[in-house]
Amino acid sequence: MDHAPYVLVFLCISIQGLLSENNSTSTESVHFRLVGGASRCHGDLEMKQKDGNWKPVEGLYWYRKLGNRVCAELNCGSAVSVRYRDTDSEIDNWWIRSDCDESELRDCFRSESFVFSSLELNCSDSVRLVHGSSVCSGRLEVHSPQSRSWSSVCEGHLDLPGAQVVCRELGCGAPGLLQGALSGAAEAPVVQTFTCEGHESALLDCGSSGAQTCSSGTAVDLTCTDPDDVRLVGGASRCNGTVQIKHHGEWRDVEYFDYSGPWTLKAADVICRRLDCGSAVSGRRSDSSDPSYLFGSGWHISPTCLLSTSALMDCVRTDTSYSFSTLSLTCSDSVRLVHGSSLCSGRLEVRSNQSWSSVCEEDLDLNDAQVVCRELGCGAPGLLQGALYGEGEAPVWTSELQCEGHESAVLDCRRSSSAGKTCSPGTAAGLTCSDPGGVRLVGQPSRCAGTLEIQHLGQWRPVIDPRRDWDLKSGSAVCQYLDCGSAVSVNNTQDSAHRPVWSVSVPCVKLTSGLRDCVELSGSYMFSSGVDVVCSDLLPQPNISLSDGVFEVYQQGFRLLTGSDFTITCSVQPQYPGGSFQLISDTKEPLNLTLPAVNHSAHFLLSAVGHTHQRDYTCVYHVHVYNHSFSSSQSPTLYLTVGDSSDRQSGAHRPGSAHMCSLPLLLLLLLLL
Repeated sequence: MDHAPYVLVFLCISIQGLLSENNSTSTESVHFRLVGGASRCHGDLEMKQKDGNWKPVEGLYWYRKLGNRVCAELNCGSAVSVRYRDTDSEIDNWWIRSDCDESELRDCFRSESFVFSSLELNCSDSVRLVHGSSVCSGRLEVHSPQSRSWSSVCEGHLDLPGAQVVCRELGCGAPGLLQGALSGAAEAPVVQTFTCEGHESALLDCGSSGAQTCSSGTAVDLTCTDPDDVRLVGGASRCNGTVQIKHHGEWRDVEYFDYSGPWTLKAADVICRRLDCGSAVSGRRSDSSDPSYLFGSGWHISPTCLLSTSALMDCVRTDTSYSFSTLSLTCSDSVRLVHGSSLCSGRLEVRSNQSWSSVCEEDLDLNDAQVVCRELGCGAPGLLQGALYGEGEAPVWTSELQCEGHESAVLDCRRSSSAGKTCSPGTAAGLTCSDPGGVRLVGQPSRCAGTLEIQHLGQWRPVIDPRRDWDLKSGSAVCQYLDCGSAVSVNNTQDSAHRPVWSVSVPCVKLTSGLRDCVELSGSYMFSSGVDVVCSDLLPQPNISLSDGVFEVYQQGFRLLTGSDFTITCSVQPQYPGGSFQLISDTKEPLNLTLPAVNHSAHFLLSAVGHTHQRDYTCVYHVHVYNHSFSSSQSPTLYLTVGDSSDRQSGAHRPGSAHMCSLPLLLLLLLLL
């Protein structure tokens, strides 16, 4: 029996309690320092307790992007490396949550005994890259030891050898892009020009000239390549197989289980795009029950970290251990959708002859779109439109697709050549495929409240919440998907029996419109907890009708006799007991009446009809359930006019053909019809 999923779930639950313990830190009391190193920006990480004493920080679960936050707080530039260091003895230290979000670093610690490791953090000290997409990209700033401040560098004051030195000092790969103002205009003052030969270990070791000023928008922006590498091995192609990462010069399999959250298509897509393999289509875990699995030591990567960076090196964890399972991926290889709100939407690009090309809108029909969506593992095409996801930067594909709709891949379709073809502006094909799974809330009278269930791999299951990180923002993503407004409450629930569940990455849910992107790639758990969501649009639209009185029926509404009595009935589909109805009018003397709901309806009796009763009437239903008060949308409008018998006889003021009748006669006529 495979116990790894249960161990993972247990550890996740144990870790979640960190914030609620009495010894957890407050935002005001957190301070860091690095000790035992060559400078104040290098050494073992320690954090100050509330009583002013310092304790080491446990070395497990850290990755470079997380360490970068500590370096920033120490005013020490960027994180160059984070390393787990065995202490060989039991020490009392701070333990960081394994699912810590680096944007909320101060809330991630608790005090712990019986720990045997510490964290060695090396910060860059004198250079940093800010406002970039990873630790190795951004606007270059240099730290001055004299002024203890950071300054920008003009684009013309740093050449390629200088960029090589900066990238090496930051622990990154070779320079990939050197450009002005790519990551925003400089806020820091500008420093001197650097003259490097390329072999120096630090930028401040290079020769320099006096400080100068540079024109607006030319502060140098630098992107260094990722020194880590990735590959897929053992599959049918280079875009299919077991994921391996080269870190510290060593290739190892990537461990499937990670305490920060599950591997999802959204996280896996970073790897597929890094390999120029299109989009992530599917993934699975290989473990001891799989004949292809080889037991060994693997690299741990935080899939949650990958949601906010394109650099693998930012997310490789300090801890390495024996792999209980490995990650395998299948990428689309020949087709992708770019710049969309999910993996199943975007501008269509096709890979042919080792390059990607856009497709003209006129060259893509419904059959073609069906094949594209199928190849990407998405549902049926829902929207096909030019320039919906921006103009294509890639060249236009010179072939016109002629799919029949049953093919498994775009390149299996017949094609006709259109050499030299170009698309008109705004006609690069954009495609939105539907979600192949489903989402629903069950167990309550309304479809907009209940236990969250997701259909994945053809099976409906509740969603597990071991880290208790479902909140109103992630719940609102579910409500919006169901067209139920926003979330008003999200709760973790316990069931009496264990049942199969799905694991979902909550940080992913907050970033994408496609819930398919965020369901765990592979893995089935038996668990007794779930997630209950209540959405704001809980109540159905009420009905409104004229249920008594003498009136005439018009195409636009009803006409009442002056001086007569009439009753307006408000009703709603049976869901919740009790509640009340509100009757609102925009008449000359506006009405705002409220009656309790009896058998899901209320009858408003109005007497002595006059011209002040003319115009529109609507109903609103109110009820208090789930510890919240809810109000429905307004009912359809009931339009009333008022007239006397002479108006009827002359036909004056009639908006359309009219038939005078009482309610019983009207009902009889309807039955006869």
